[in-house]
Amino acid sequence: QVQLVESGGGSVQAVGSLRLSCAASGYTGSRLCMAWFRQAPGKEREGVARIYSIPYYTDSVKGRFTISRDNAANTVYLQMNSLKPEDTAMYYCAARGRGCMGWAPQDYKSWGQGTQVTVSS
Repeated sequence: QVQLVESGGGSVQAVGSLRLSCAASGYTGSRLCMAWFRQAPGKEREGVARIYSIPYYTDSVKGRFTISRDNAANTVYLQMNSLKPEDTAMYYCAARGRGCMGWAPQDYKSWGQGTQVTVSS
């Protein structure tokens, strides 16, 4: 069973930057697909970025966000630059053991508790 713990959220002004971290523990099998999702109040959870070996991004964050992983440290990061108010959400780290296609939350079996990101105009 994988446990995920996010950190790095906070409040920033527009065009500011934040870096989120997600530390994974409790799993010693093959490398996981790891992803970042976000959920704003009243909205469905949406995929933001995911990575197995190659990163993928939802269109709204391309060119601004960068997902990366440190396999030795079992940690995935989300560098968020040029933040916009519409990026405001609770950000969740997620992991899945098989496949790394698509953004369906139900495909991810392990979830962190979330870290809040608030961007003011």
